[in-house]
Amino acid sequence: MRPPARRGRRLALPALLSLLTCSLAFALVSEDVKKEAKQSKNLEKSDISKKNDIDLKEIVFVIQSQSNSFHVKKAEQLKQSILKQSADLTQEMPTVLLLHQLAQQEGAWTILPLLPHFSVMYSRNSSWIFFCEEETRIQIVQLLETLRRYDPSKEWFLGKALYDEESTIIHHYAFSENPTVFKYPDLAAGWALSIPLVNKLTKRLKSESLKSDFTIDLKHEIALYIWDGGDGLPLTPVPEFCTDVVGSSCATSFQSSLPLCGNPVKKEDIFVAVKTCKKFHGDRIPIVKQTWAGQAGHLEYYSDYTDSSIPTVDLGIPNTDRGHCGKTFAILERFLNHSHDKIPWLVIVDDDTLIRMVFSREAIRRLLTSKCRCYSNDAPDDMVLGMCFSGLGIPVTHSPLFHQARPVDYPKDYLSHQVPVSFHKHWNIDPVKVYFTWLAPGEQDRARQQRRRGLQEEL
Repeated sequence: MRPPARRGRRLALPALLSLLTCSLAFALVSEDVKKEAKQSKNLEKSDISKKNDIDLKEIVFVIQSQSNSFHVKKAEQLKQSILKQSADLTQEMPTVLLLHQLAQQEGAWTILPLLPHFSVMYSRNSSWIFFCEEETRIQIVQLLETLRRYDPSKEWFLGKALYDEESTIIHHYAFSENPTVFKYPDLAAGWALSIPLVNKLTKRLKSESLKSDFTIDLKHEIALYIWDGGDGLPLTPVPEFCTDVVGSSCATSFQSSLPLCGNPVKKEDIFVAVKTCKKFHGDRIPIVKQTWAGQAGHLEYYSDYTDSSIPTVDLGIPNTDRGHCGKTFAILERFLNHSHDKIPWLVIVDDDTLIRMVFSREAIRRLLTSKCRCYSNDAPDDMVLGMCFSGLGIPVTHSPLFHQARPVDYPKDYLSHQVPVSFHKHWNIDPVKVYFTWLAPGEQDRARQQRRRGLQEEL
């Protein structure tokens, strides 16, 4: 979850409980990594390392890691897997970088600001920059075979292609006449830039600054920048860059289950604050109560009006049509100073969505002690909080399982390899149906898995 994310999101508490535990424990080495190590023992039987002078040292691997200890552990496991497979090929070792270690470059997580660094450091002796997520599984032999098909002296933008089935707000309704024409990469499958393209983009970055100082959907915005209004390069779809293992030709795959972090956080250790206002008491609050509210151990509704039938707490902050910074900070102060002082986690939720932001008590204490506050009640709370926490040196840990829009706003192939925690907005959908299709716990888990398998078969 990052500061640029807009407005509220939807809640699945069982998935959230598992996800929160990742801040407290490390996952064990996955079976996927063990399988990779086993496969690498058979590499001596393959002559792939001798064919066509394929050289691993010409690939720079960039793992899109985060500084949170759990995510560092996952990234290190993937790095070791890459190096182990490379050693078994008896080739010179490739460069493997962890993105969070390059964070001294402002905006490093958005990739584009790092391209000049990559150009200076690696353009002389490298051919490819290959990006992947912490949970991406890489088969080095297949990756080498795949990259052989593309002339590294030319400009290439490679990845598993996603596209919008209909224009969506998260992409600013781009290509509204035919959104399927624009392809962007599924980062979970890995994606690659040839060094000539990196050098070209670096020249452009030096001559003109990036047009936006915030990012909503990284994968789409990277593709837009590289495409450059039609004057640049479109994504080249690569079938070997996979999320599900559909055959032996896959160079990559992706672990689609919730992270293994130990026992989930107990629901009694989470305080849920629902943001609402008087005009939405009648239509939105009943949906909250009909869907996920019963899963919460501690829950309060915060409004600009006291309604004993819900009940709501009037925070004394007038409702605003744009940002809700004033209301959010009032909730933070109430949680720290007036709510149950033993509860370690706070979840802030909008009434038409579900999860908005998740905070630890210590993060809230440091925030409010710092005196960093909203410049107005209607300031964008997500932006202000992002700036405040950044100034305090508290990193925001991102999870792609939190969604800022409705399921229909995302490619089916993208959602098919996820266990979503949240969605956002009731507009033109049945929110109760969305909840029981994607987020409901217990008996619904089996139906959701069947639905996800159905989507994968359909694709």
